[in-house]
Amino acid sequence: MDTIFALATAPGKAGVAVIRISGPEAFAVGRGLAGKLPNVGEARMRRLSNAEGAHLDDALVLAFKAPHSFTGEDVVELQTHGSPATIKAVLAAISETGMARMAEPGEFTRRALENDRMDLAQVEGLADLIDAETELQRLQALRVLSGGLGQLVEQWRENLLRAAALLEVTIDFADEEVPVDVAPDVISLLEPIMDDLRREIAGVNVAERIRDGFEVAILGAPNVGKSTLLNALAGREAAITSDIAGTTRDVIEVRMDLNGLPVTVLDTAGLRESEDAVERIGVDRARSRADAADLRVFLKSLPGEKPNITLSDEDIVLLGKADLHGQEGVSGVTGQGVSGLVHRITETLSTRAARQSTATHARHAEAMRDAVKALESGLNEVQAGADRTELAAEHLRMAIRRLDSLIGRIDVEMVLGEIFSRFCLGK
Repeated sequence: MDTIFALATAPGKAGVAVIRISGPEAFAVGRGLAGKLPNVGEARMRRLSNAEGAHLDDALVLAFKAPHSFTGEDVVELQTHGSPATIKAVLAAISETGMARMAEPGEFTRRALENDRMDLAQVEGLADLIDAETELQRLQALRVLSGGLGQLVEQWRENLLRAAALLEVTIDFADEEVPVDVAPDVISLLEPIMDDLRREIAGVNVAERIRDGFEVAILGAPNVGKSTLLNALAGREAAITSDIAGTTRDVIEVRMDLNGLPVTVLDTAGLRESEDAVERIGVDRARSRADAADLRVFLKSLPGEKPNITLSDEDIVLLGKADLHGQEGVSGVTGQGVSGLVHRITETLSTRAARQSTATHARHAEAMRDAVKALESGLNEVQAGADRTELAAEHLRMAIRRLDSLIGRIDVEMVLGEIFSRFCLGK
């Protein structure tokens, strides 16, 4: 396998830059630049020089012996000063050794997967952790990166193998004295697994929302204070406001962090009948985005107004421009009720977030749904009688294969390509 290298920290000016070298020639490349490498487990300052002996930088050098490294290979890390010129010079010197090539995006992590340092779900967790913007996203990604899903899969797999073994015994030794009716034991193993899988599947949608962000739509009639409220929530002039009804024609989005929850607040066109073709498009978009949103905040123009859109029990209805009415409600101008609204939104979405599962991606849900279908078919065959045992065993093997695909135990080249395309160079 080639030796690869790349900048492992973000490009640009910084105090420190980390350059990673991984592969069979990593130590040779490191010695070519730094002379004697430090002992494994130690970090030492070294003078870095190119092939001509020109001084490149003074760097902190670390060496990791396979398999005790991120990639599972010999690894050398150079912690240099973070100027673009220094980084460029060191990378050029590594390339000039002829012993290493520039890594492709995600190649270090891919080698960690191939060398059994991580499973496929952990790779996805690492990608999510790199992208995490809020505390809840960080915690969710960290749970997957720590191997939570892999541990569940191993437990399910172990019990499925036990169930399959019971069935195989009745097939292989049908003419000998073995327990004929293994159905109760098999059923007792399968049903808890199916319950676990259904619970995980139900929580994937919430987990995806934590990763991608919840959507909260602000709705109401024109000139009810929706854009002003959005600006108050965002703390900046994100939307144009005026006394002219129908100013907002399109959906305006503002990304926010509410107590660790990633939330996109949507300011929509005022809901009314209009002869203006452009405004009608805006109203249609408002209704469409409202239907797809996780939560809706409807602002009333008058205290007794009834919402002209279907709302759920969790949706929030408040009087808009409350400062003008002298009543309880919300006002983006004075700030009345804004903190209370934020608290209600956060409380509602936090309750939903508590239902998240260990599985976090649509790919996980799809594999689990396939496994449940296979187990349901297997359970039916078990209950149908001893003459259906072979079919039951095959359904169990199919369920095991789908669960194995969750953590990359079987060939998943297409999945790998999609996952690693999200990684940056140097990771």
